[in-house]
Amino acid sequence: MLALSLEGKVAVVTGAGRGLGQAMALALAEAGASVSLLARSASELEATSRHIEETFERKALIIPTDVADEAAVEEAASLTVATFGRIDVLVNNAGIAHVAPLLELTLDELRRVLDVNVVGTFLCTRAFGAHMVAQRKGTVINVASTAGLGGEPELTAYCASKGAVIAFTRALAIEWARHGVTVNAIAPGYFRTDLNKQALDDVTSGPKIVGNIPLRRVGQPEELGPLVAYMASDAAAFMTGSVVVLDGGQTAR
Repeated sequence: MLALSLEGKVAVVTGAGRGLGQAMALALAEAGASVSLLARSASELEATSRHIEETFERKALIIPTDVADEAAVEEAASLTVATFGRIDVLVNNAGIAHVAPLLELTLDELRRVLDVNVVGTFLCTRAFGAHMVAQRKGTVINVASTAGLGGEPELTAYCASKGAVIAFTRALAIEWARHGVTVNAIAPGYFRTDLNKQALDDVTSGPKIVGNIPLRRVGQPEELGPLVAYMASDAAAFMTGSVVVLDGGQTAR
């Protein structure tokens, strides 16, 4: 049981203001970690921070950050180390999607998806991961998607970005193994978040989505928390280069 504790560890979660990011930040704090919270919206981060500090009595640092901004990410890493003294866990969760047929997808729309989902993951991993490499211990957890493992119509940009995150995870796991830093990814299926709300609530697409999931329901954000806490703990020290699917059985078809 002790190996599952995150007591004394410092975790960073991007996109921590709502949805999956908020749920993962809460789970990490509940397991004992001090948490650095990143997102563009300060007000959403404040809500997450209050929950952590009032419920778990853990320190939560708020850093409004655009993960696609190199200088902002570097500053967030420096501020986290200045506040907590170290970085043990990075959860790259910030992400966006754009729904459009390929022939209607603009270059600017494609670039924005890639900037947040791929470039943001790269920038955060480089900035925060440098401290893990220096201390020769740490864990990077990238939030990919089942869309990175298979195709989804009108989501070409999103699928391409999440496929890139999976390839990035596997390559870096090999590169950083010698530094004692593990790198893994989670590939969630459909969870009830703001990102999926429109599709899930649509009278046509909603039932089709649920109908393709063997468990006949979508996931709830809090169901992802325990998995992230385990992956961040010493109990998962031999896991690296893995992509863990959590999708109600959808990709098992």
